[in-house]
Amino acid sequence: MKKYVFMAAVLTLFLYALPARADVDAAAAQKFVEDVTNDGIENIINANISQKEKDARFAKLFNNALDMKFIGQFVLGRYWRTATPAQREAFIDAYREMNIKTWSKRFDEFKGRDFKFTGTTPSNSANQVFVNSTVPMPEGEPAKVVWRVKQTGNSFKIVDIIIENVSLAITARNEYNAYIKKAPNGIDDLIKDLQQKASGNDSAKK
Repeated sequence: MKKYVFMAAVLTLFLYALPARADVDAAAAQKFVEDVTNDGIENIINANISQKEKDARFAKLFNNALDMKFIGQFVLGRYWRTATPAQREAFIDAYREMNIKTWSKRFDEFKGRDFKFTGTTPSNSANQVFVNSTVPMPEGEPAKVVWRVKQTGNSFKIVDIIIENVSLAITARNEYNAYIKKAPNGIDDLIKDLQQKASGNDSAKK
């Protein structure tokens, strides 16, 4: 009996001596998203600058706030494993430019609408947390916008945005995986399609 008590005591000491998994700093994650949205509203939407300068500022904000490598890997899903390093890099670049092109044009839709933050929700994924917010709409109830934030050390990056329970990352993943499956040249065709959309020439069809 004493032997088992001793072993249990040693095991307990060993477990407590192990470093615990670092929890996400939820308050800091929310502050990060608040700063991103405030920066976008004050320095882009409300700024008295040319559209060209707004586009440049939005691109900088987008690249600083989002973890595009993480998102790109998630969006490609199982095709990420079979893609070459060159294809991975080309996809991330094309996906980034397409999103910047699309959202920089729509960013002014948020003019006069302030995000209201309502706390955070834990995530089952390590080092991630959901930051909850709402934003007024022209009609009806405010839209629910949830930001999935990943913490690495003391830095934070957005890895998904969920609008009214629709994940932008999951939507893109489903769409792109279906596209790759049907396309004659797989990932290469998807990359070309995204490049065309980013350049404003999306006349080419699947």
